[in-house]
Amino acid sequence: MLVRPTTRPLLLARPSATLLFTYYVPRRRFTTNNAQPRETPKFRSAYSLLVASLASGALGYFVSSWNNAEAIPTTPKYGSPKDYEQAILELQLTFAGRDDVVSTDPEDLRIHGRSEYDYLPDCLHSVVVYPDSTEDVVKIVKIATKYRMPITPYSGATNLEGHTRGHSSGGICIDLSGMKRIIEIHEADSDIVCQPGIGWVEINDDLARKGIPLFFPIDPAPGATIGGMLSTGCSGTNAVRYGTSKGEWFLNATVVLPSGEVIKTRRRSRKSSAGFDTTKLFIGAEGTLGIVTEVTIRLAPVLPTSVAVVQFPDVRKATEAVREIINQGVGIQCIELVDAEFMRATNIYGQSRRKWPEKDGLFIKLQGHTQQSIMDSAKVVKKLAEKHGGTGFEFAKNGKEAADLWDDRKNAHFAGLSLVPGAKGWATDVCVPVSKLPDLVYQTKEDLKNLGLVTTIVGHVGDGNFHALILFNNEEEQAKTKQAVSRMVKRAIALDGTCTGEHGVGIGKKDYLIEELGEGTVELMKTIKRAIDPLGLFNPGKLYPDTPTKDKGNNN
Repeated sequence: MLVRPTTRPLLLARPSATLLFTYYVPRRRFTTNNAQPRETPKFRSAYSLLVASLASGALGYFVSSWNNAEAIPTTPKYGSPKDYEQAILELQLTFAGRDDVVSTDPEDLRIHGRSEYDYLPDCLHSVVVYPDSTEDVVKIVKIATKYRMPITPYSGATNLEGHTRGHSSGGICIDLSGMKRIIEIHEADSDIVCQPGIGWVEINDDLARKGIPLFFPIDPAPGATIGGMLSTGCSGTNAVRYGTSKGEWFLNATVVLPSGEVIKTRRRSRKSSAGFDTTKLFIGAEGTLGIVTEVTIRLAPVLPTSVAVVQFPDVRKATEAVREIINQGVGIQCIELVDAEFMRATNIYGQSRRKWPEKDGLFIKLQGHTQQSIMDSAKVVKKLAEKHGGTGFEFAKNGKEAADLWDDRKNAHFAGLSLVPGAKGWATDVCVPVSKLPDLVYQTKEDLKNLGLVTTIVGHVGDGNFHALILFNNEEEQAKTKQAVSRMVKRAIALDGTCTGEHGVGIGKKDYLIEELGEGTVELMKTIKRAIDPLGLFNPGKLYPDTPTKDKGNNN
């Protein structure tokens, strides 16, 4: 039988020190009658000396082991193939009578262990389980724990860094895509309670159908679901106005911990100063600390918007214009940088209703309470854009035209792939302070040009975040791409930026964390992981670097 792990990992990892402090620290003894004689002064003196010696030794051991990485087990031990077979059988028995909950179908395993959107090798799970409720997830987690079987959450499958790949030994994939109910809508409080498998697009569509003038403003890929968005700390084009998932958009979460315990991170009030913000502990944890089964998300009022586009001589001029536009405080919801290659790709892709100038430019979504306020903002934007060399400023004449213009920006991934038919794309995600963005873009474009690699660049320029979609057709080009991405990330970190602005770490970026965050911060993350998941069963191989050494951490 498994013993539920302690929540104090440092003491658990040092049993000798803990036991000494527990049993040999001197404490006064009281008796309820006179049957027990008091200790004599001589015995007390000897006893005190013994205790002091033992306590001193324990303290020395405790201090010496504090920084000893080996004191806390770092390599989880998983079950055998036979254990996994038993686990699958128990899952089947647990959910007997319910169709299609437990699947070992080869095609199902293939779909869940790979992705069309990234460059990482396939790694299949042993079984896929489709829960309907928090209670189902608890049952699955307890079986996984019993047989020491890795467990990986899965839903929208839009991740780009291998977050949902299986473990090399096999494991359980929990597909939460069926848990997609909106449980409660609190229009007066501007929030909803929902399950993790529902997508942000579905939420906004449902609110619109009900005539509720609110929406969830975090906007990554259209297929992204709430659980994955929380777990990766994602964002999208709206971040310049509404921030990211690491803001206050997730008010609370119901989480199944590796122990099988269910917690709710906080109440539904808009703010709270009650203790740690444990909701944020799970935001960006990528399913390594718990499985989210219910979320309360904050909503924003729907405001009128429109779209403008403008071209620039180069990326630097475009970025300079953006800085000044934002500092003017005009109503900007999104402001997106696109390079000339992206505009060429959009023309080739053929989904646009127009033929675009193949120049660097900006797509701008303007927001205001009235159409007049939007028009006023557009005049300011046009003036500032022209000041920095902008040409061809165009403002959407109506809502349909605005939607068509914005669709061309949102089709970035598939438009980019059209430049080299049959190629695979490596999507990057670096982010730097806005003033540093032109330097990083220029250096990246020059590097890729010298390698002979085709790429498009789009960026959330108001945040300093940009994505290069690098195309490759064979192993040689993939190796060149990998080297170029490594150099790009290192340049971003050197500019006080990050290896990932919104995609998350997964497998693809974990080796950069020490260089970016420092060894101490990464070790703190690992300590939290070991405290909550001492068996290392939740989404193993993701997020945390494999070794704390700097040399290894700097390699990709």
